Amino acid sequence: MPLSDPSSGSLWFSAAPAPSTPLGPFEDSAVAWATWVTLMGFVGVTALALMAAGPAARRIGADALAAVTARLARAAVVLAVLGFAAVLTDLAHSGDSGGFHYKAAWNALYDGTNAGRLSGLEVTMLLVGAALTAPLAFRPAANGRARKGLLMAGLGAGMIALGTTRFPDAMPEEWGRTIFETGMWMLHLFGGAIWLGGLAGLALLAVPGAVPPAERAAFWSPTIRRFSAAAMSCVTAITLSGLFLYWEHVDGPSQLFTTMYGRVLGVKILIFGTLLLLGVFNQFWLHPRIDALRAAGDERPLRTLLVRRFPAVVAVETLLGMTLLFVAPFLHGSARNQAFQAATAEHSAVAISPEDLPRIPDKVVSASTWVLGSTETVALIALMIAGYWFSGVLARRRTAAAPGRKSSKGDLVEA
Repeated sequence: MPLSDPSSGSLWFSAAPAPSTPLGPFEDSAVAWATWVTLMGFVGVTALALMAAGPAARRIGADALAAVTARLARAAVVLAVLGFAAVLTDLAHSGDSGGFHYKAAWNALYDGTNAGRLSGLEVTMLLVGAALTAPLAFRPAANGRARKGLLMAGLGAGMIALGTTRFPDAMPEEWGRTIFETGMWMLHLFGGAIWLGGLAGLALLAVPGAVPPAERAAFWSPTIRRFSAAAMSCVTAITLSGLFLYWEHVDGPSQLFTTMYGRVLGVKILIFGTLLLLGVFNQFWLHPRIDALRAAGDERPLRTLLVRRFPAVVAVETLLGMTLLFVAPFLHGSARNQAFQAATAEHSAVAISPEDLPRIPDKVVSASTWVLGSTETVALIALMIAGYWFSGVLARRRTAAAPGRKSSKGDLVEA
């Protein structure tokens, strides 16, 4: 009897190779990045004009309010129009055939499917937001009675457009879980948009011409203080929703190193952590000292150092925010599922195609999960409130310790 080939049965005794998890085409992520930057930028710039920069400029006078509102409104209109183009480009490139098919993308809007309705609502709300903020790009309307109403309506339109990106387009099997998960995504998106888009708006206002030189000292301190309060609320929302999404998609820190999803998420966490450190630097060192400088006048030797550092820090934060939004589209699937499929393939006697690999069931929410989540929520909110209060105490102490205020001819922020 002839001897059998020893290699003929090797597939039955050795593990199949683990499935690879590619990052996906670069152009897909680039198009998705453009969509996120424009959508979130529109929401953040509009929110900055409504909640921080506008109220601070109103206290100075009508001219300052008109200048600040007009600059931010022009940026908002540009971002909304670019967002419209980015969304259509994303839809045009989402087919399996490759390339960009804009006619098919246009026809997919309001095509009777839930996905078509959501895409149609997204582009419609972007155009509505652009139309609402466009009159404010002109100074006569920028400080008129309709200013606040137009900004609120434009912000609402932008938030609807942003929310459609994560709103479910199919009937959920578990209504409770889907509603909670969608709520977490809304916190994540809206918090990120107001924070990162607001940073971009601050960088834009730091460029000379937005605020008259004689009024910059009175403008920047309350603007920074108001934005800091909004930013800390946004960081709280991002962190809480991020912890839930981490719990949902990752089983332990080891998967941050052993799966592609985890490694991309790890890069995102590092960028977010760097942004937090810069925010802490602003909140507890730079901003209190700017308040002290405002009280001290123009002759303090530290003034030149600080006024040059503020625009640089905001510019770095803006670039890091844009980098974070570039990394986010590379997150595909789930670290839990990738690890499960890799283990399944490793212990399989035969090779299994990626399409045929089983999926791990969703995590089950238990009573301990709710207790832990509630504890994290209370602790994080308390930490943010305490941090904001303490930074205010530092600002008041440094202001009180500064020399007597003199008439200020310069500005606190110079490019």
